Amino acid sequence: MRKRILHVVTNVAHYADPSEPTGLWLSELTHAHDLFAARGFAQRIVSPKGGLSPLEPRALKWPLLDASARAWLDDPHRMALLAATARPDEIDPADYDAIYFTGGHAVMWDFPDDEDLQRITRVVWERGGIVSAVCHGYCGLLNTRLSDGASLVAGKRITGFSWTEEVLAGVASRMPYNAEAQMKSRGALYRKAPLPFVSHVVVDGRLVTGQNPGSAKATAAAVAARL
Repeated sequence: MRKRILHVVTNVAHYADPSEPTGLWLSELTHAHDLFAARGFAQRIVSPKGGLSPLEPRALKWPLLDASARAWLDDPHRMALLAATARPDEIDPADYDAIYFTGGHAVMWDFPDDEDLQRITRVVWERGGIVSAVCHGYCGLLNTRLSDGASLVAGKRITGFSWTEEVLAGVASRMPYNAEAQMKSRGALYRKAPLPFVSHVVVDGRLVTGQNPGSAKATAAAVAARL
């Protein structure tokens, strides 16, 4: 049977200040989706509310807009996937072998406390599936608990966008919280690359995480290898 991947994207379009837009960091989805498609995996995209997933404007400018993301922008069929994402209540988590949380600062608002996403993640994990995230996508794992009440991330090696990278990106003052510190406070064994903004993937059993946008392809490859 074909392996099935569930991608999670945001519905949030701006920072706390509505005049400051944000959204999905497109290449974090496209690199993974393209790689999984090449392997013949079935894929679906879900968001907390369903429907449109807005795009982070900064990710659509040179040099951050790479060939993979540009190909999606030029393809009405693929862009339609982001205009009509599934709602969590339309998803049977038992159908999926892996879940992949994408990033963009927007997810810091709608991922952490979404109980439906937590439920889906818990089922995928407890059925022996792979839980993965790239960049800010790891915010979707902050509050996920297993059936026994234990935190999914406690005691596990994990990575995601670092506080150093937030500072260097010039957006630290706009963050609703320090994701790296919050992950550590939940008992996760946070790891990061010696240098910021380089590709870095951490694998701890069935938990696969990438540090930043440049880690998306390597993160997806690590997921595919374990499938």
